[in-house]
Amino acid sequence: MKKIKFSEMTFSKEIHKAIDDLGYEEATPIQSEAIPVLLDGHDVIGQAQTGTGKTAAFGIPAIEFIDTTNRDLQIIILCPTRELAIQVAEEINKLSKYKKDVYFLPVYGGQPIERQLRALKKGVQIIIGTPGRVLDHIERGTIHMEKIRLVVLDEADEMLDMGFRDDIELILKNTPKQRQTVMFSATMPKAILELTKKYQRNPKQIKVVHEVLTVPNTEQIYFEVKDKNKLEALSRIIDLYNLKLSLIFCNTKRGADELVEHLQGRGYSVDGLHGDMKQATREKVLGKFRKGAIEILVATDVAARGLDIDNVEAVFNYDMPQDEEYYVHRIGRTGRAGKSGRAFTFVTGREIFKLRDIQKYIKTKIKLMPVPSYDDVEEMRTNIFVEDLKKIIDTGDLKKYTQIVNQLINDDYTTTDIAAALLKFNLEATTKQDDLNVKDVKNKYSGAEVRLFLNVGRKDKVRPGDILGALTGETGIPGKVIGNIDLYDKFCFVNVPSEYADEILDTMEGNQIRGKKIHVEVANKKD
Repeated sequence: MKKIKFSEMTFSKEIHKAIDDLGYEEATPIQSEAIPVLLDGHDVIGQAQTGTGKTAAFGIPAIEFIDTTNRDLQIIILCPTRELAIQVAEEINKLSKYKKDVYFLPVYGGQPIERQLRALKKGVQIIIGTPGRVLDHIERGTIHMEKIRLVVLDEADEMLDMGFRDDIELILKNTPKQRQTVMFSATMPKAILELTKKYQRNPKQIKVVHEVLTVPNTEQIYFEVKDKNKLEALSRIIDLYNLKLSLIFCNTKRGADELVEHLQGRGYSVDGLHGDMKQATREKVLGKFRKGAIEILVATDVAARGLDIDNVEAVFNYDMPQDEEYYVHRIGRTGRAGKSGRAFTFVTGREIFKLRDIQKYIKTKIKLMPVPSYDDVEEMRTNIFVEDLKKIIDTGDLKKYTQIVNQLINDDYTTTDIAAALLKFNLEATTKQDDLNVKDVKNKYSGAEVRLFLNVGRKDKVRPGDILGALTGETGIPGKVIGNIDLYDKFCFVNVPSEYADEILDTMEGNQIRGKKIHVEVANKKD
């Protein structure tokens, strides 16, 4: 089924702006098919499972249909559970962010009805609720159905399985006959077809077929983290598993750019890939990733389409995918060609419900693991160091170093003392190096730094992360050795270790940052 970009769809600028804020580049298959049909006023029977993006498929037309000049109830969305009703309400809230005078209310059992009654008295145009509670309000006379333009049955088969058929029919009978009726269902049992025949007018049929998941060599793990702790968790996992080639997925272009900047600031070899990139830049980034010059690639789903790299050790869902098929596509990037791979997913708050839907679809349990502690990372570093040490011992050719050890033994040191001291020296040196941030590096090279001038600044829409990314990406110099970046309106200064200055001057002259051709030179002392 063809997917189209949201920018190609015809709806209000307010909805487009909300979608831009959410960072969605491309509509899912069900959205691509259903939104234009619904906006044309047709009844729809859609076969789509949870996690296909169908909430936006009916949510966008629902918001567009509202007459904001009055507070009459105009749209009812029925859901089988309170959890789904809340999720749908949250999505409606995000999509209607820039629409003035849009009022909606989730109604479900288990919530004090008095709160719902107060909201209903003020007037709402959209109700998202469970059939039992909606019918309760109709019978109380607190919901009036005369102005209903659209009724949506979300997960209709689930509602029928839960015994809501009579409630649904009573609700539909209370709505105007000229309403638009939409049903979404994962399956099409006889009962659904009977409702369709009885309550819909020449419905358009839309069916989304999920792709089959085939990732037998991929270990799937998830971590429950707060949004503010994602970056630290990501860093620890990369360090714990000593990953050399990783692919990280973000839902938005803005999120991908920000993550690249943060990771570069922590000294990782990383670059980004998203839909705004020119093809030449994209190919350059991918070439470096294939060769291992970049160890981490941060991408959006659209940008990663067609990405074919065999040696990816791990895939991270830094943001929970909006569609189950995106999850399938993402984790299919690792565990290729008979090799093993890992897929890590970060789950925040209510996203646990999305994860359950994904597990239900892929018919595989995704294992919960705790975020590694600092001690876990230290232990793993030690284990890696010991394994490397064993390889050196097994390889031999240690005559020169054996002589040094013998000299120390003659000075009355035991072999155990010598080995332990060397381990301590090397491991502490490794830890200190790994923990260096930009300020640490600046101090380390104090007195041995060169201050460079670049003719790009804030007015060129350049950020420190862009400069750091350009320097590390073009020269291969590790980000952790770059010192202070002082950004001004039309230019900037960058402190770099003296041993890298010539390479940066030769490589960066005439290159581009954010589309501007740059000139780089050693800054004058007065600067």
